[in-house]
Amino acid sequence: MTTTAKTSTATARRSALERTTAMRLAATEYDRFLTQLRRLQPGDWTKPTDCAGWDVRALVGHVVGMTEMSASLPEQLKQMRAAGKAGGEFIDALTALQVAKHVGDSTQQLVARYAVVGPKAAKGRRRTPGFVRGRTLPMLQTVGSSREAWTFGFLVDVILTRDTWMHRVDVARATGLDVELTGKHDGVLVADVVTEWAGRHGQPCTVQLSGPAGGRWAFGSGGTEVSKEAVDFCRGLSGRGEPALATLVPF
Repeated sequence: MTTTAKTSTATARRSALERTTAMRLAATEYDRFLTQLRRLQPGDWTKPTDCAGWDVRALVGHVVGMTEMSASLPEQLKQMRAAGKAGGEFIDALTALQVAKHVGDSTQQLVARYAVVGPKAAKGRRRTPGFVRGRTLPMLQTVGSSREAWTFGFLVDVILTRDTWMHRVDVARATGLDVELTGKHDGVLVADVVTEWAGRHGQPCTVQLSGPAGGRWAFGSGGTEVSKEAVDFCRGLSGRGEPALATLVPF
């Protein structure tokens, strides 16, 4: 795929994905993460991941907790209040809370719980009304060295799916499992990341990403040529490596 795009900056960051597409990606990603969990062997759960301080079990505890938050408004408010009271960087407090919530669960319980809340989260996110998605989150978000405002829609339609996707890759890398990648799903997600990344740095460039989730994009004329495997490119932008053009994108 070759895409030539123009980018713009809004006061609070919004989703660039068409709503139906965003919700399709969300539902598929929940399904793929569950499929991956069911493939884990007993010895896989204690393997370290690329997320500092988290083994596979802790990482899954976070994903389950975040999915629970996405599935229920009362749970969302409860977690957000607790994270706010904990102080420090909000997202760090929130993810620590989610890991701690499930620290006593068996691995079988974690998988069973995710099987229940995944479809509920997909439904809950799909039902989030437009007037809520258009509102700005009450706290600024940290991306690299910057603090920025996000709409609820950017969180609901984009970030919650990217987070699960990236952690699916984390688990695969930790355990040696293959990552299921297709153009229809992962390719769409990666294309959204590439476009946002280009808008963040604002420089003319050409991007050539290989693999099932890859493609080719041109932003402006001339400029830097970036060539990389699609998943590795995204991992760099997430901080799990060197980000292309020194520009991070939130996951």
